This record gives sequence, structure tokens and C-alpha cells, in this order.
Amino acid sequence: MTQPILGLHVNPSDETIRLGPIAVRFLITGENSSGTVAVFECTVAGMQRLAAPAHSHNHYEETIYGVEGVLTFTVDGKPIDVGPGQALCIPRGAVHRFDNNRAEAAKMLCVVTPAEIGPQYFREAAEAIAAAGGGAPDPRKMAEIMRRHGLTPVPPAEIPKNAASPTSRSGLPDPGPIA
Repeated sequence: MTQPILGLHVNPSDETIRLGPIAVRFLITGENSSGTVAVFECTVAGMQRLAAPAHSHNHYEETIYGVEGVLTFTVDGKPIDVGPGQALCIPRGAVHRFDNNRAEAAKMLCVVTPAEIGPQYFREAAEAIAAAGGGAPDPRKMAEIMRRHGLTPVPPAEIPKNAASPTSRSGLPDPGPIA
């Protein structure tokens, strides 16, 4: 006879973290899943570039599921649009970033396995973005936060040559180099 599991409920984390024009809503963290999975929604306002530089992570896969609108991911130099009902698995070690190059907001569900990243990374990144007062966040500070949470920032000079230029696609400024 199995014992019932106590304390189960929907969206046990349910925390929303705002990073400028991006909202990250954690639904399940590693603490809720014995470290097996982290699940969060990410809503991106129209015509917005990710404040962090392109990056990779060697300790987990990141699977994206499009919910609303279209986000353009650049993975190892290849632009890939992800829209409603579409999924993209970003493997460990792949250099990637995303942007919303369209006027309407977009929402995705992110599933990270195992749960090697959680709300603390986004809280710290939000603080760095807020400290910039509407300008670009300090690239050194963002790189430090990323490294502390297992992400490897990629200087623009190291992004694959065949990468699409999000600046030319969206007309938005590049978040700048990191140090």
C-alpha cells in the first residue's frame, strides 16, 4: 500500500520576477521537484531584446514551448522562430539567446532539466537591470551573475559568424559586449 503524498498543490512556487519588459513566473522549482525540473513562464513585451548576452549552460537542457506570440531564438547562430504550440529543445552547451522582434507580446513555457537554475538567478538579474535605471545593465555585473548560476556568457566576438543580427532584424540596440 502506498502512502499519500501530503502538500501537493498546483504551481507550488508561483513567483513572478520582473526584469524590465520581461516577466518570469516560476511555477515549479528544483525545491518542489527534488531537483529534477524547473518550470517557468516567460512573457516578453513586443520589440524587446534579452538584456543578457548570448550564453550557454553545460548542466541542463532548456526546452521552450510557445504559448502566445512568436519569439526568435538564435541557437548556435541559427535563428528559429517559436510560436504557439511549437517546442524547441536547447541542448547543453548550445550558445543561444532570444528576442521578441514583433509588436505583440509573446509568452513561452520553459522547462529546465535537471533544475540547475531557479528564481535566485532571475532575482539577481532583475536587481542589475533595475540598477541601470532604464539603460543597459552593467555587462560585467550581468556576466558575474550568469557565471554564478551556471550560465556561460558569450562575448559578441565569439558568437558564430553565421548568426543572424537581431539588431538588423528588429532595429533595437544590441545589449553590448560583456567583459
